[in-house]
Amino acid sequence: MQLSLLSRVAGALLLGLVLEGSAAAVPLAVIPDAPDVDARNYVLVDPASGQVLAAREAEQKVPPASLTKLMTAYLTMQALAQGRLKLDQVVPVSVAAWKAGGSTMFLQPGLPATVEQMLQGMVVVSGNDAAVALAEAIAGNTESFVQMMNMTAAQLGMTQTHFDNVNGLPTPTHLLSAHDIAILTENIIRQYPQYLHYFGEKSFTYNKVTQANWNPLVFTDATVTGMKTGHTEEAGYCLDATATREGRHLLAVVLGSSTRTGSAKAAEALLNYGYSFFETRRAYVAGQVISTVRNNQASPARITIGSLSDVWVTVPRGRYSQMQVSVSLLPQMSLPLKRGQQLGTLVMRADGKEFARVPLVSLQVVEKAGWFGHIWNVILAKF
Repeated sequence: MQLSLLSRVAGALLLGLVLEGSAAAVPLAVIPDAPDVDARNYVLVDPASGQVLAAREAEQKVPPASLTKLMTAYLTMQALAQGRLKLDQVVPVSVAAWKAGGSTMFLQPGLPATVEQMLQGMVVVSGNDAAVALAEAIAGNTESFVQMMNMTAAQLGMTQTHFDNVNGLPTPTHLLSAHDIAILTENIIRQYPQYLHYFGEKSFTYNKVTQANWNPLVFTDATVTGMKTGHTEEAGYCLDATATREGRHLLAVVLGSSTRTGSAKAAEALLNYGYSFFETRRAYVAGQVISTVRNNQASPARITIGSLSDVWVTVPRGRYSQMQVSVSLLPQMSLPLKRGQQLGTLVMRADGKEFARVPLVSLQVVEKAGWFGHIWNVILAKF
């Protein structure tokens, strides 16, 4: 199906479309470089837009320590969502879980513990024993669970990730990147918001032992909502910090800090930088018509194009009105079309810098018109 001349002209007219006002050669607001922090690797991300606001060696594969448990938590939440686990379900504690070593929630064989308690014990006090017990409950054994972890990482686009275990104890090939940890965190936030409150709990009590959350920021910054800490000699001090200020989420992944305090200060500095110098706007709502294509061989002949999800963009503060939007559509589209089938791309730029690239899809099912329908479409097009 060839695009009509009218649709080509319409697409061309959309090039350079300005969201608000005129983009008349006004440069972007000057913003400073990201702060120099105590971290070998870091990334600052806005989860709504998925945009990286600052990074240092964010694609490098490094030991993640207990940030590994974010994937164990993700798969636990997935099992809960699918009904394979229930929060009040009592999980057996194996000898392997009891002897996991390292940080612990003090599980014991024969002592009852629910999925909810183990999830809390894993994300609040970083219980290695809880990670093993949950992995066994979901997959039968930790080896099979690790396979699930690696397959899920691939599905999520975590290209610089390989898991060897469920809790982050160091091995030469157990490695993740800061960016991949951010991708995983984004998916936890987006898919399982009902469980996010566990990450920000200040303490957890089990087996008559009360332990404080390892994340210092949950005690010093009321806007910090989580997410997870980690430490080994190989990894240094690691912190995946999430915050919400005035309804806007940001996350900072900090790896390889020299001290626990240093990791907290690094994450706080990055979060402050993101909130101070960037803003996030919803450019389009899900289902909004962004472009149209007319084809007389289609039914309906007017094909509406947009995004099935909200389109968010993060830009330097005060510069949203300077955003320029261009729409490019495929030169050929084969009928019929499914709802959600990609037909083009939307790109948002300011001052020559690309801030967002979003697939555009058909917002409707489009069939191939019959002989009579084609003739009727031609007649309508002329009038």
